[in-house]
Amino acid sequence: MKLTFAGAAGTTTGSMHLLEINGVRIMLDCGLYQGRRKEAFERNRNMPFDPGTIDLVLLSHAHIDHSGNLPTLFRHGYTGEILCTPATLDLCDIMLRDSAHLQEKDVEYVNKKRHSEGKRPFEPLYTPEDIDITMKHFRGIPYARPFGIAPGATACFHDAGHLLGSAVIAIDFTENGRHKRLLFTGDLGRPDMPILNDPVVVTDVDVLITESTYGDRVHPPKADVAGRIKGFIEDITTQCSKLIIPSFSVGRTQEILFILHELHHQGRLPGNVPVYVDSPLSSKATAVFEKHPECFDQEAMSTILDGHDPFQFRGLTYVTQLEESKRLNTMRGPAVIISASGMCEGGRILHHLAHSVGDPKNILLFVGFQAENTLGRRLVEHQTPIKIFGEEYDVQARIHTINALSAHADRNEFQSYFKAMGPEVEKAFVVHGEPTQSAALAGILQTMGAKEVIIPQPGQTFTA
Repeated sequence: MKLTFAGAAGTTTGSMHLLEINGVRIMLDCGLYQGRRKEAFERNRNMPFDPGTIDLVLLSHAHIDHSGNLPTLFRHGYTGEILCTPATLDLCDIMLRDSAHLQEKDVEYVNKKRHSEGKRPFEPLYTPEDIDITMKHFRGIPYARPFGIAPGATACFHDAGHLLGSAVIAIDFTENGRHKRLLFTGDLGRPDMPILNDPVVVTDVDVLITESTYGDRVHPPKADVAGRIKGFIEDITTQCSKLIIPSFSVGRTQEILFILHELHHQGRLPGNVPVYVDSPLSSKATAVFEKHPECFDQEAMSTILDGHDPFQFRGLTYVTQLEESKRLNTMRGPAVIISASGMCEGGRILHHLAHSVGDPKNILLFVGFQAENTLGRRLVEHQTPIKIFGEEYDVQARIHTINALSAHADRNEFQSYFKAMGPEVEKAFVVHGEPTQSAALAGILQTMGAKEVIIPQPGQTFTA
């Protein structure tokens, strides 16, 4: 068995690994690299493998940094299947279409400048028509149902607890007459989080490929999240201002809505503070969540069985039309606006930031990880001025973060998961993390008895 690491090696984005097993070439994830526009453009357009030589794709979950370059794979000759859970299939249908739309808009913006400079225009990475082709190759397989992937090799999806439909992928195979098990974590979730089930522990792992986004950090306690959000809403009520929440459309937005639903249901929020979800993708994603209660934990199921919709409450509006979105920028507070993208790299959130960052009464609340070189990262680091659509803005708004909602396991949760896996792994590969985080998690694995721990560099190949 061979492993080649092509993406999310030394960084947290662009997950893409090649597994060669018993003559079959299998891609584990095929994500978009997100970061500086020029670098991202080059990385995403130039696949590190010949797609025509790939036999199968196993997809851990629908986040764009794990699924977003699948259409490019087909554009360059891939003809095989994409296997994932049913919920991941449904989320990819909306998320990849949204990604295609953003690709076209981004290229349109870049080409205006290139045209004025007399340069050749770029083409979008992929189009909505490419998504139609890609989605025909998806096949959904439920959790805990093994399936064949190569001669003498099977795979099985188990709930990762990270995103609706997310999976850790266990691959069982025979090599030189000996049974082995490889585990690819994708993105490992956390126990006791809103809505989703806890991560399923896979035991007796010989070869581990693990993410390390928070390999050396411990998330704050989850208990104060609702209280902090309540406090921010009370603040903007007094100030007649706005609480702007850049949020990932899929997963984080639904968690925020679930918390707000509980606060409303308990009568803990000031009355008449409107909440707007200003993201068409978020609205579509919420509908997908409602379609897949098999992924919900007991708390979310109890809410439903009590006759409540966890994603609806008095004062909540899902904004779909662009004109409605524009009106939010001129309306007076108090108001809560939840919008995408979560790292402020595109979408309607940019317009809300442009109209709100200059007012010290407003609050910008970040509830998710902000990758290096993104606008969201610059904002949480309190950099000013910032550029939005090429214009500079002084940041006067108050900036807060809630890291307790992270969907990624932290250092302690990684340790608990690895301990529950059982006997020490023979070989562990640490990916999907900034260098300091990967190094820290590698150290933890070594301390726990892993016989060999490797932090692969992009393009490196190993025999496992």
